[in-house]
Amino acid sequence: QVQLVESGGGLVQAGGSLRLSCAASGRTFSTFSSYGMGWFRQAPGKEREFVAVIGWTGTSTIYADSVKGRFTISRNNAKSTVTLQMNSLKPEDTAVYYCAASRNMAARTMPAYEYWGQGTQVTVSS
Repeated sequence: QVQLVESGGGLVQAGGSLRLSCAASGRTFSTFSSYGMGWFRQAPGKEREFVAVIGWTGTSTIYADSVKGRFTISRNNAKSTVTLQMNSLKPEDTAVYYCAASRNMAARTMPAYEYWGQGTQVTVSS
């Protein structure tokens, strides 16, 4: 059983910042460092979309154009955690944010991800 648990969501004004965290655990997830870790988001009435992904060692990152320069993804393999620092937030960033794990270190599509968290709500007010 693999569990991904997100935290850190909330309500923030436009221009503000939030820091999302995702903690991984489970007997079959002993090799956290062998998974690429991604963040996706889903706004009301819209499809889930890719936000960012980080490779196994943390040196390789890819961002969606909509968040590039504002969001930063990082990971701590010793603690089996991945973090999404979100700055200069905009109302259009409002969504449920999901953490996911993939054997592919640079996956940007949902089918490539094996494990998903339950999501955390981020609301940005104007």
